[in-house]
Amino acid sequence: MQTVPDFSIEAKLSARGYDCIAGIDEAGRGSWSGPVVAAAVVFHSELQTKITDIGLNDSKKITANRRDTLFDIICENADVGVGFASAQEIDEINILQATFLAMGRAMKNLTVSPDFVLVDGNKEPPIQSKVKAIVKGDATSSSIAAASIVAKVTRDKLMVELDSRCPGYGWEQNKGYGTKQHQEGLRRFGVTDHHRKSYKPIINILRLQDV
Repeated sequence: MQTVPDFSIEAKLSARGYDCIAGIDEAGRGSWSGPVVAAAVVFHSELQTKITDIGLNDSKKITANRRDTLFDIICENADVGVGFASAQEIDEINILQATFLAMGRAMKNLTVSPDFVLVDGNKEPPIQSKVKAIVKGDATSSSIAAASIVAKVTRDKLMVELDSRCPGYGWEQNKGYGTKQHQEGLRRFGVTDHHRKSYKPIINILRLQDV
């Protein structure tokens, strides 16, 4: 049973003639506030051997300090694109479509044009490349694992910045997820422009405010 991601999927695709393979993942789908962030990462074949032994893994399985270290290594050794979809866009088109929007923007921010894309999850975004969705892909493909790290580190930094502008919700610690600290902040200070007003917990709070 595979316990850490590697480049075996990418190697099989390369053997089929695909020269530029990207991994895509997102961060923040379940958060109550802030954007959803997607990252696209391409490791060129000559760099895959160099990257194999650095300890890439699903971003949720490694510490914050380790993620920061790997983020720097990935950005130095791969082509990286990042895309965002705002809380307002999430409310307008729903979280799945907003995630796809962020993924498309991440792809556009690459300096290369992948001919095959590996995506974490079970749904394929509508992008102009061959796409394969892989459930738990961040634990299988090193390209997806790298994308998961880039997306999470990027989003975490953004939520820390938003916390400095909107203190009281604990975003520096909870990154916008529905912790007790976040819930208490909502009770005390109300809903901000950074909250996702289509999410049920926020809808319930807005209804109470209208009473």
